[in-house]
Amino acid sequence: MEMNKSSAPEKETMPTGLTMLTLEKFEEAAEAVKKVTLETKLIFSDYFSHATGNKVYLKPENMQFTGAYKVRGAYYKISTLSGEERQRGLITASAGNHAQGVAYAAKCYGVKAVIVMPTTTPLMKVNRTKSYGAEVILYGDVYDESCAKAYELASEHGYTFIHPFDDEAVATGQGTIAMEIFKELPLVDYILVPIGGGGLATGVSTLAKLLNPKIKVIGVEPAGAACMKASLEKGSVVTLPEVNTIADGTAVKTPGSHIFPWLQQNLDDVITVEDSELVTAFLDMVENHKMIVENSGLLTVAALKQLQVKGKKIAAVLSGGNMDVITMSSVVQQGLILRDRIFTVSVRLPDKPGELSRVSGVVAQENGNVIKLEHNQFVSINRNVAVELRITMEAFGTEHKNKIISTLEKEGYNPRVVRTNI
Repeated sequence: MEMNKSSAPEKETMPTGLTMLTLEKFEEAAEAVKKVTLETKLIFSDYFSHATGNKVYLKPENMQFTGAYKVRGAYYKISTLSGEERQRGLITASAGNHAQGVAYAAKCYGVKAVIVMPTTTPLMKVNRTKSYGAEVILYGDVYDESCAKAYELASEHGYTFIHPFDDEAVATGQGTIAMEIFKELPLVDYILVPIGGGGLATGVSTLAKLLNPKIKVIGVEPAGAACMKASLEKGSVVTLPEVNTIADGTAVKTPGSHIFPWLQQNLDDVITVEDSELVTAFLDMVENHKMIVENSGLLTVAALKQLQVKGKKIAAVLSGGNMDVITMSSVVQQGLILRDRIFTVSVRLPDKPGELSRVSGVVAQENGNVIKLEHNQFVSINRNVAVELRITMEAFGTEHKNKIISTLEKEGYNPRVVRTNI
């Protein structure tokens, strides 16, 4: 669905009264961020290209030194500050990636950095931020609460606040991603970009339209935190009552108000993605590209199947890869379950010798790989169905799972699929 673009001319890329995001500024930012970024060349994806009927290229910002694109905007913003502003110390709020970007940039400049992070931030992101020398304060359940605390501390101590997204200089730094995409893929038709507060989408969409007004730039949000979609549909910034998503890096209630006019002008559409789609997208990336991408970074690849186009050149920005191993293990497990690669069935057996061996033989006959058995001999006083056997097994997918269940049914076991918990 096309968003409300406001009454400005269709091809105008600069909203009235705003002058920061110019081609000259983007070029300046591109030179500046070279000092702190790694080259993340586009990766052609055979897997996603075949699945969608397009030519899909991945922009792997998960491979940056800090594990995400955020260092671009943080470093460029800090480079535009006066020496006095930097020496007062820097402060920001972030769920992790911007935190690391500011901490690393502050270390490069030799100045103090204080980072306020939600209490739900994965430990790996907290520790990585501290490793760059920043002081970390855990406060609030979501980014918006952390941000309010950071503003309070900035006022109290005189720190210079570096906003993670609602800042034109930060957005300009993030937009350097688009410049790199165009250098490698000048005829790109679509760019998909994750959205939390909108800084990345602002920079990428504005520069992309400056370079090619005909290009389509699509933002992608988690369905449980779709503040930008709601705001664009209303035509003004909307604050969600709550957010609920596993994509912690994009769990934002209120998008940026300063950058909102740029998004109204230059963003063509917003796609929303359910958490379950992110889980299966993680498996796709690991199995087909051998890459770890965090849930927010997976938004763009999860959204590919929603694009109703064929034969187009599409660049999908993978915004970060900072996922802790506990979250990773949970996502892998849930992904396998959602793909019917792991499932559990319950069968009732007579309480007599040899029954366990017989049912195991049926599963083996269909190449099911048993990974766990739960044997309960006391579910009934009827010895003909006295034993409940729960079998958790690995399959190749839905078709294989159904074949195993069908064979168990033919053998008279009346299998019942139950919630898998491995």
